[in-house]
Amino acid sequence: MKFPPFRAKAANRPKDRPALATRPPIWLAAMSAAALALSGCTPAGAAQESIVVAIVANPQMKDAVSLQDDFKAKHPGVNVKFVTLPENEARAKITASVATGGGEFDVVMISNYETEMWAANGWIDNLQPAADATEGYDTEDFIPTIKDALSYQGDMYSVPFYGESSFVVYREDLFKEAGITMPEHPTWDEIGAIARKLNDPTKDFAGICLRGLAGWGEVMAPLDTVINTYGGQWFDTDWNAKLDSPEVKAAVTDYVDLLHDAGQPGAATSGYGDCITRYSQGKAAMWYDATAMVSSIEDPSSSLVAGKSKYAPAPVEKTEDAGWLYSWSLAIPSTSKHKDAAWDFISWMTNKDYIKLVGNEIGWERVPPGSRQSTYEIPEYAAVAKAYAKPTLDAMYGAKQATSMVNPVPYPGLQFVGIPEFQDLGTRVSQQISAAIAGQKSVDEALKQAQQYAEPVAKSYQEGGK
Repeated sequence: MKFPPFRAKAANRPKDRPALATRPPIWLAAMSAAALALSGCTPAGAAQESIVVAIVANPQMKDAVSLQDDFKAKHPGVNVKFVTLPENEARAKITASVATGGGEFDVVMISNYETEMWAANGWIDNLQPAADATEGYDTEDFIPTIKDALSYQGDMYSVPFYGESSFVVYREDLFKEAGITMPEHPTWDEIGAIARKLNDPTKDFAGICLRGLAGWGEVMAPLDTVINTYGGQWFDTDWNAKLDSPEVKAAVTDYVDLLHDAGQPGAATSGYGDCITRYSQGKAAMWYDATAMVSSIEDPSSSLVAGKSKYAPAPVEKTEDAGWLYSWSLAIPSTSKHKDAAWDFISWMTNKDYIKLVGNEIGWERVPPGSRQSTYEIPEYAAVAKAYAKPTLDAMYGAKQATSMVNPVPYPGLQFVGIPEFQDLGTRVSQQISAAIAGQKSVDEALKQAQQYAEPVAKSYQEGGK
């Protein structure tokens, strides 16, 4: 199948929202375009068409790498070279390459944060024609909120490998032993009280695990949902920076205090991967994070607590819901010279057959969740996902600004601010939060500096500079 050429569409955004991107963020110009070390090997025999795939080093992505024999059997003429990087590093390197037209990659793993902005800029290709022309691919099977989040002008510009919202996982056995009942819709006050009761630092056991590692996709992901439900905003509808507001201060203070009182040791350097390990090894009573965690913590081959957990909605304060909406997805940079082969790989890794391949070869607990509705209709998956399938889908369908935020905002996103500047702004603010978690400064000091970072961004939008 011939991959159709990219044709950019004119922007058609709501009048009350600024253009998502008209130029790369200023910080991007300072980044190095140095070549990355690549891994992979070319089979002997006929000439191979090689593609370079940049992915995040999360467990589900590592599973995809391990299943390459299946892809090679179906596409013997394509050799895949992987660049596998930690989340923060992957974001920076992929953005630098794609935004500057570096051309290092044929397939990139991005998210719903980047997709619409990059599509509007012409940095990534429209995948809808290729998806529609691929027999059995079925984009209508994608979970609607995820499909919409990865679309621009009605077409998909990236396709989901997995999707997620957020919820609380907790040790049902320990709750029963302690005589504790998880509320049906917990508040942050209730979660805090339970965490403090179950915390036992003498046994290296945390009442709750929460991200504290600097990074807009690390500590800011869960913390932003707390800010939302407390009534906070990064910017109000007039583009005034609001990071020093009482609502933001209350949310950040409660988050930091909870980590100090009942969180894991070294929380300021603890991210998603560390919390997976800690909870899976039985060293935490609760964990609030991405619904995609289930692929790891319910895997009996690697988790000591598989089958011992239940799941509760994201904690709230002043809102009906409080989860986030996120998808690790695959896209083709417009600079790729191997677009047909790139789509062959993407369609392999994101189709219905891949879900079954993971289940049969690795285990149904390892299936990448939250992308396709049909996944939840597979009998084998339904059996192992009984405890978390409904909580996952409920969280994903409920992840909307209208029910998860107190006040309207001029930007898209729940756990991120959907503007180009957020990669830099969110990272710098997250460093201040991590410093407060580490006890290096007070919350007031951290938010004062965060506000100073946000005000120039706000001013640029007020002046119509975007």
